[in-house]
Amino acid sequence: MQGSERMKIFGRMGAILLAALGTAPAFSQSTTSDARTPPPPRTVLFVGNSFTFGASSDVWRYRPDSVEDLNGTGVGGVPALFKRFSEQAGLSYRVALETEGGKTLRFHYEERRPLIDRSWDHVVLQEYSTLDPDTPGDPAQFGAYTARLTQMFRARNPSADIRLTATWSRPDLVYRDASPWRGQPVTAMGIDLDRAYRAVVAATPGVRAMVPVGLAFNAAIGEGVADADPFDGIDPGKIDLWGPDQYHASKFGYYLEALMVFGSITGVDPRTLGAGEAAARDLAIAPDTASALQAIAARQLGAKQTR
Repeated sequence: MQGSERMKIFGRMGAILLAALGTAPAFSQSTTSDARTPPPPRTVLFVGNSFTFGASSDVWRYRPDSVEDLNGTGVGGVPALFKRFSEQAGLSYRVALETEGGKTLRFHYEERRPLIDRSWDHVVLQEYSTLDPDTPGDPAQFGAYTARLTQMFRARNPSADIRLTATWSRPDLVYRDASPWRGQPVTAMGIDLDRAYRAVVAATPGVRAMVPVGLAFNAAIGEGVADADPFDGIDPGKIDLWGPDQYHASKFGYYLEALMVFGSITGVDPRTLGAGEAAARDLAIAPDTASALQAIAARQLGAKQTR
């Protein structure tokens, strides 16, 4: 083989090798980049009233920039606590809320549907504190509008995870004002509400579960963490789950509510957040109180250690 022919062969081989080397890094970078791209955050929508946005406490305006208030009113509330917990657990959620004080789910369906009628991964619905403002304790309207909202959300996302937040007893209706619960133990209203919420879940295809916040309040009282009657003063060493009106929750009550919702949606044991949990620190909730409330939430959810 002549020298000139050998040079031509080597030249062609070199060109092939250089082409291969030139294209390999681009393929490698693309593969590495794709492998490192995290999945998009899951979306969570909270729909409710003052029991969701945290009225009568510092929770109301807690970290509003961490969530999307669809009404543009600068609310943080329980959704912002959920977001704070999820960040500490290393989870990625995009959290939104649509809330209006003193309103029922009927209001949200009829008046705010354009804001919420879109695809969500998770939806948390909270009804009026007595189920129906005109006929306290009657779950008929609650059930009807839970069904309509569920159908709406499922039409957008058939796999949407929809949950109901069962709320708590109101001392004002137990100890002071006329109501179906006047004169009963303070825990009775929470039990009745829990029963009604469970019935609505059972009757509404598409609703996955309910979050028993009212029973968590009852457990905090039963275990001696919280005081049963805030009208006669708070026993030493106990917390008040309610705000000054003995109707809305205190920061402790909303913290417990958020722990319950967090554990229910994520499956993460609230106890893993620990005594030094950031939201508790932000709200000046003592570490031992945060731990006690986390433990109550875990027991009510039947939580197992997941992280």
